[in-house]
Amino acid sequence: QVQLVESGGDLVQAGGSLRLSCAASGRTFSTYSMGWFRQAPGKERAFVAAINRSGDSTYYAGSVKGRFTISSDNAKNTVYLQMNSLKPEDTAVYFCAATGLWVASMPYQYDYWGQGTQVTVSS
Repeated sequence: QVQLVESGGDLVQAGGSLRLSCAASGRTFSTYSMGWFRQAPGKERAFVAAINRSGDSTYYAGSVKGRFTISSDNAKNTVYLQMNSLKPEDTAVYFCAATGLWVASMPYQYDYWGQGTQVTVSS
């Protein structure tokens, strides 16, 4: 069992930056690959970024590539999402998730989810 708690969501102007954190507790953090997803009102949950359990491979949705960076700190059991050059269309609730797979981009492939943190980007 893994418990995930996101933080760092906020209201920010377009062009600004935020860093989201996801703190994990429970089973050994390093045995899971981690992902970030987001869900805007009326839309399905969408893949944002993922990092494998060894922390040496990362994957991004096309819409965020070059602007967002996922990273992990196994010593702190924490995964981060650095978001730069934010756009109004990035507004959503952001979720972190853990999977036993090597890497995954679909929500159904993830076993554990946090409660989400709201990111709002104003124009």
